[in-house]
Amino acid sequence: MRLNHCLAGTVLSLAAAFATAQTLTIEGGGAASTTGLVPQSFAPYAAKAGYNLQVVLNQVLTKSIMKVGAGKLDLSVAPPPAYLLMERGAGPYASQADTAKALAKNVRALFAFQGSTMHPVVWADSGITQWSDLKDKRIFVGPPAGAANSQSTGMVESASNLKADADYEPVKLPWGQATQSFQDGQYDLYIAFFPIGSQTITEMSLQRKIRILSIAPEVFDTPAFKAYEKRAGVSTVAIPPNTYSSIENADQTIHAVATAMMVIANASMPDETAYAVTKAYWEALPQMKASNALLKSQDDSKPLAGVTAKLHPGAVRYYQERGITIPPELL
Repeated sequence: MRLNHCLAGTVLSLAAAFATAQTLTIEGGGAASTTGLVPQSFAPYAAKAGYNLQVVLNQVLTKSIMKVGAGKLDLSVAPPPAYLLMERGAGPYASQADTAKALAKNVRALFAFQGSTMHPVVWADSGITQWSDLKDKRIFVGPPAGAANSQSTGMVESASNLKADADYEPVKLPWGQATQSFQDGQYDLYIAFFPIGSQTITEMSLQRKIRILSIAPEVFDTPAFKAYEKRAGVSTVAIPPNTYSSIENADQTIHAVATAMMVIANASMPDETAYAVTKAYWEALPQMKASNALLKSQDDSKPLAGVTAKLHPGAVRYYQERGITIPPELL
């Protein structure tokens, strides 16, 4: 009888906890990309902290930032350079510059994470073995709207000194068409944005051998690359040998570039909510990495790397409690 009472009490407690949990909607990118994997993986841990995340994927994140700024969306994954463009009313926001600049003032960052790694993929039998071979070729640089364009073209220019339109033809297509269009021969270099260890890359190489171009490590120390790194919100990363055992250069370390991403909220979000969500993410990250191989490259040693929006006061409180130095421009 007592056991039944205890079980009933436990069920009632769980039901009460669920009923009082706050629901937050977060928009992310593709389900197979880090912009989709992070919110999906984080959701169960956020629930334990009292916040039920309603994850909506395959969104155009440049538009999601606007929704957050307008108070129509609780949270979103956001490319750091896209936020900078929104502040200026430039790029994808040029047609609504005044609105974008006004809404940018309402955006606050909670935390950052390493986004997808750019995999510069060519067919192994294409004759392209180095960056200079891409002169006058066609290169996929991302969707028509979004931050990927500047990240891709900046990476190509850093690695090869080749400039879009002048030295090669940039091709822009929606993410959903990118892999198939490469397989159909619509471009020579496919800059694939995926987590390290992506199954899509492995499957492509099993169908027909591919090569992933590596960036010369000395490029990363040049002033031009440092400027691109800050402007585009990217960082350097090494893909270990045999990560993709079926590719042409499987035995080599591939030096590449990874994007940074932020999770943002509206400035009106209660401080306690912003604090709790930020804390829950960083405390859950080790478990998220352990349970999903595609998140293993996430690095918590530089928690604010890539953040371009000012931090929410609730997030500031968390970082101050951890003794993390916050750059003045983020306060």
